[in-house]
Amino acid sequence: MEILSLASKPEYIEELAELHHAEWNHLSTSITLKNRIDAIRDAARFRGIPSVFIALLEDQLLGSAAILENDMGSKPELSPWLAAVYVREDFRRQGIAKKLITRCIQEAARSNVGGLYLYTEFAAKYYEKLGWSHTERCEYKGVVVDVMYKQIAS
Repeated sequence: MEILSLASKPEYIEELAELHHAEWNHLSTSITLKNRIDAIRDAARFRGIPSVFIALLEDQLLGSAAILENDMGSKPELSPWLAAVYVREDFRRQGIAKKLITRCIQEAARSNVGGLYLYTEFAAKYYEKLGWSHTERCEYKGVVVDVMYKQIAS
């Protein structure tokens, strides 16, 4: 398995957008698949923020994670964000998400970022195990989420 910048494999943008759309459309029902494809294409840069990373096994897309300037419209003062952490259901519980998250943290550190935020509906305990701290629980887009933070060593 490899963790790569999506910018180096743009042929996976549409497939990734379809996966994200199926997973998170309930949070943004007004976002079309085309909007999502465009947003992922815009975020798929080789370095810095934003960046999108993918996990590939041979030619199969397994998952993704991204670093974005902002991922929560109601918290514009918080930046940057770990976002779009996704692993295909058949490949979960194999450490892929952790590798994707680690790659995002490495890129954030390389970009001189002091810390990252994220929000999650269901995975707060998982992120706590990875060293993230809970900052608050709030409602976002009609869903209760946990906002978390991880300081990055410089």
